[in-house]
Amino acid sequence: MNQIPDNASRHDNVFDVLKERGFIKQTTHEDEIRELLGRENVTFYIGFDPTADSLHVGHFMQVIIMMWMQKFGHTPVVLIGGGTGMVGDPSGRTDMRKLMTKDMVKENCRQFERTFSRFIDFGDGGAIAVNNADWLLDLNYVDFIRDIGRHFSVNNMLRAECFKSRMESGLSFLEFNYMLMQSYDFLELYRRHGCKMQFGGDDQWSNILGGVDLIRRELSGQAYGMTFTLLETSEGKKMGKTQAGALWLDAAKTSPYDFYQYWRNVEDADVKNCLSLLTFLPMDEVERLSQLKDADINTAKERLAYEVTKLVHGEDEAAGAQEAARALFGGGAGADGAGIVDAPTFELDRARLAGEGIGIVNLIREAGLVDSNKDGFRAIEQGGLTLDGEKVTDAKLFLKEENFPDGQALLRRGKKKYCRIILT
Repeated sequence: MNQIPDNASRHDNVFDVLKERGFIKQTTHEDEIRELLGRENVTFYIGFDPTADSLHVGHFMQVIIMMWMQKFGHTPVVLIGGGTGMVGDPSGRTDMRKLMTKDMVKENCRQFERTFSRFIDFGDGGAIAVNNADWLLDLNYVDFIRDIGRHFSVNNMLRAECFKSRMESGLSFLEFNYMLMQSYDFLELYRRHGCKMQFGGDDQWSNILGGVDLIRRELSGQAYGMTFTLLETSEGKKMGKTQAGALWLDAAKTSPYDFYQYWRNVEDADVKNCLSLLTFLPMDEVERLSQLKDADINTAKERLAYEVTKLVHGEDEAAGAQEAARALFGGGAGADGAGIVDAPTFELDRARLAGEGIGIVNLIREAGLVDSNKDGFRAIEQGGLTLDGEKVTDAKLFLKEENFPDGQALLRRGKKKYCRIILT
């Protein structure tokens, strides 16, 4: 199960690994946490609310952290938020999340569990999977407020960043409860599994502090918290957003090819950060690749795309995506689309090729390469369209069946927009 190469780190303490690679943002007790992680097997948890039916790449950073921790002998508790998902976390939000039904939450939880098993070892003595619906959904509200709510100061909560940023736009009482619920999760895991640490993205800092403080007040126990840098570009924008929406880990929602291409096209300034946070390449190799300049930086981007796609979708899919990208954009052998296993496709009815055939502009519009016929004419006039590697110069070209050898052809607009046409 362990996908981390033996030579991935030169450190004996996972804290030093996470520090060196740029994960750590804030800690409640830095020196104590480092000492504890170097001294004993620590049980820690990260929570994931099932807000969709697939994990996205922002979640994947947390998965990577769990994989590092498990490699160094620590025990991950993967908490699925079947209870907190019924409320919705206000952290990092400018509006209230859309409420989901219980059935939607349950189904999303099942999908999450299947995904985690691809990365984390849940065998004997391995990671622990829990769902906070087990203790949250049947709580007696009055008892909960009396026993847990009494430990929380409303004044302190309103100063928390996750609430403060929402005061002008409006914060519902439903969302205001979220910090209590997440803090209670930490308390329950401390009781049930001896869980001493909670990790999360830096937008979870206030919630993590709430749990650490609750354990101290309720049980006189010592717990710890650590947050990690969010996956952002060098300009401070969240990564993982595409024109089609989030960059999902589920191949049915984001194909391995599109997943690969996202990382292949990151900005030069983001290469080092992505290699450090999303791959297990040794830092010496990360530094070497990150120092490449001009056209050579594309070698680093290719390596980044391959390594991340291999982790998420497996070696075969990563190799296929890389082969497809090289065929489409490399300009060498295979640029006719042969061997492409997972590229965007458009199915064309052979009957439409009868008679005079189909106009090239109509086809590229229907295939999504251009937004309108006007845009299509302009692309051809500017020399930006190729058919099986040959530049299209006639905007009034009509295609017939002989233009589709072996029942397919590759259309490409510019450097990054393409589509494989398949006759049906």
